Parts: sequence; structure tokens; C-alpha cells
Amino acid sequence: MLPLLPKATGATYLSSEHFSHIALSSLAMDFQIPDAELSFRATRSGGPGGQHVNQTSTRVEVRWQVTTSPSLTEAQRERLLEKLSSRIDSRGVIHVVAEERRSQLRNREAAVERLNKLVQAALKTPKPRKKTKPSAAAKRKRLETKRQRSIQKQQRKPVERDE
Repeated sequence: MLPLLPKATGATYLSSEHFSHIALSSLAMDFQIPDAELSFRATRSGGPGGQHVNQTSTRVEVRWQVTTSPSLTEAQRERLLEKLSSRIDSRGVIHVVAEERRSQLRNREAAVERLNKLVQAALKTPKPRKKTKPSAAAKRKRLETKRQRSIQKQQRKPVERDE
């Protein structure tokens, strides 16, 4: 069983060894964030909810240091810093927060899953575009349409008479 935070303690930092069961799935074919690089912080969740919400710290924030992560290659690091620049703070840390659930454990899992999807989407490289040529039939059709449009426009002009 996982240790939960003490009641009404405010913000508490937890080491990732408590959460080794929350493993990130493969982010790219050859990349996975080690659990040791993640840090968790639990605080009280805001909003309505009554006494339970006022007593327990169910909001979970997962943090991952991108700039100093030893598990990233330089190319991966540069790509993450470029793609996630709006999500990374000045110290090079990505913060992902989950507070939708009433359970701290479910919020932890949701935050890690969200971080996983975020990094996976950023590391995915787009497929290179293949240059293609229009077919001969497509060229003929385009030129024929141009000719027809030109004739149509010519017919709109008033006829000039030579007298």
C-alpha cells in the first residue's frame, strides 16, 4: 500500500521511490522517463467539496527536470525544449498537475499519464513530406480549365467595332 500524505499538512514533497508502481510507458521507441527523475508534490485541492477537501492533500503535481535529465539524448532534449517551451519554467522543469479526482493516488496516476502523453507527443517526429508531380492528365485538365475560363472572360468584354 502506498503511503498517503498526512492530513492538513499543506505542501509536501515526496520521493519517487514511494511511487515505483507508476511507471511511464514507452515515450518514444527508445525513451522512457525513469521514476527516479520524477518528483511529486501534493497539496490541497481547491474548489467545492466540503470537509473532505479541506482536510486532505489530493492535488498532485509531477515535476521533471528536462535540462539535466541524464536519460535524454541532446537531440531529444533540444526537441523537448523547443516543442514544450511554453510548459517549461526558467529552471528547465515541466510541471503537470492533476486535481480532478478525490483520491491522491488517482491524481498521481493521472498526472504521470498526462506527462507521458505530453512528452510522447513532443518527441514524435513528423513524417517527411514526399514531393509529388501532378500527372499528365491533371496538367491537361488544368490547362483546359484555364483556356475555358479565359474564353469566358473574353466574352464578357464589349465587342469593339471597326468603322
